[in-house]
Parts: sequence; C-alpha cells; structure tokens
Amino acid sequence: MEIEHQTLRLARVALHVVSAGSGVPVVLLHGWPQTWHEWRRVMPLLAERYRLVVPDLPGLGDSSKPADGYDKKTIAADLREMCERLQLDRFHLVGHDWGGPTAFALACAHPPSVRSLTILDVTIPGIGPDISQGGRRWHHAFHMTPDLPEALVRGREREYLSWFFREFCWQRGAIQEADIDEYVRCYTQPGALRAGFAYYRNIPKDQADNRAILNSGFRLQMPVLALGGGRTEARGRGEEPLESLRAIASNVQGGVLPDCGHFIPEEQPAMLAERLLGFFSAC
Repeated sequence: MEIEHQTLRLARVALHVVSAGSGVPVVLLHGWPQTWHEWRRVMPLLAERYRLVVPDLPGLGDSSKPADGYDKKTIAADLREMCERLQLDRFHLVGHDWGGPTAFALACAHPPSVRSLTILDVTIPGIGPDISQGGRRWHHAFHMTPDLPEALVRGREREYLSWFFREFCWQRGAIQEADIDEYVRCYTQPGALRAGFAYYRNIPKDQADNRAILNSGFRLQMPVLALGGGRTEARGRGEEPLESLRAIASNVQGGVLPDCGHFIPEEQPAMLAERLLGFFSAC
C-alpha cells in the first residue's frame, strides 16, 4: 500500500493528511492520545477498495495547533473544509475516541455528504450514556482542569501515555514500543499537550451543542454502525456506543468486538476491517 502525506492549509488550521487507495472515499478520524498512525493496520485492509483520507485532527499529530476552537462543531467545520478541498463529494465517515464525536458533529452539520457513519468505543457527549461514565473515566476531569495536566505531564509524556496504552488495551502487544515512540514524538511537540487536553475541556460545550440537536427533533438518517470494545475491564465501552447512537439516529446497527479494549483499530484491525467492509458495501 502506497501512502501520500500532504499538508492542507485551511482557513483556521494546517492539517496533515495521509491518503491511500482509490474508490469511494472513507474518512478515518483518530482519538487521543493518538494520531493518524492508529489506523496503520486497518488501512491496508481497506485501501484496495476505497480511497482513504486520514487526517491528524487539529492540534494533534503533525497538524497545526490553534489556541482555541476544540469544540467538536468547530473541529468538524475544519474537516468539512478539508473534504471540500479534496473534492470528497460523499464519503463514509469513521471516528474512534474523540474522532467519534467529531464525526458525529460533521454528520449532523452536513448529512447529505455522509454515506455512512461509524462510531468506535465512544459515546456522544450529552446523548445516551455519560461519556465520562460518572467519573469512572478519571482522566476526563483531570484533563479538563486548567493548566495542571500540562504542568504535571510535561517531561513525563512517555510514562503518562504508556499508562493508557497499557491499561486501556486488552491485546497487550497491539501498541508496540515503536508506536509509542511515534505518539510521544507528536505529543511532545510545542502546544500538543494543551491541544489534546482542550478536546476534554470542551466537553460541556459539546454536551450543550448535542443536547440542542437532540431536543430539536433532528435524527441522523444515514446508516450508522456503533461498536464498543467487549472487554470492559480494559476500558472497552461495550454496548454504550450503540445505546448512545440509537437515541439520535434512525438506522443503527452495532454491538461489541470481543477480546478488545478501547483501542479497537490497533487491537482488532482485521475484525474491524471486516465489519467496515460489510457495512460499507450495504450502504
């Protein structure tokens, strides 16, 4: 599989975008504390049939790091501009972790452009099961605290990120030292910690925005696939993503992926690709 790297200079941000394959477009959105690199094992399994567009989200990876604008509606607007620049007319949209609420915001804002929506191991803030699980996701409150996480994590990025890759992962060999090296390279860049924590600091705004959508009576009409990691002891969310999306979408399927924690694209790439290929072909 040949991949292409480019930087798109958009109105608000410069996005690092990786592309591969050909055919109907598929946009893959990563989460925290990762980058486009989390899709490395899934991409070869999809690229023979689809054109893959895989950005580093604003503020993360090798994309630029604006001072603000990390609510998911604003991030979705950046990605909409990316799609227009790349002449993506209609595309399948897949989001894991923070890529999920971002994908949801994009699908709500521009439903005719989204052939299908896939949400992986995350709930939509303000809709269905609590994204922070009533505080059990302790790091949400920590990351939302102004300035303190940056002060405590800076200089210890490898130790901090490695804890998540270890404790949120059921397949322990899925994220190797070389992968952690790449994530640490990105999250030690100037402004990267602040940008990553800003995704969490905007949870209250995301919740308010999404509740307003829900209360308006709007429902997503495109096919939706919602999958959670089946091993809840490794922070997989189980049926929660499916429950969340059923509250706002009319055509939802999904469930859990077995022997998998939170990091679905890295823990079960073949199983995920099989589900995606079957889902896309039916849309």
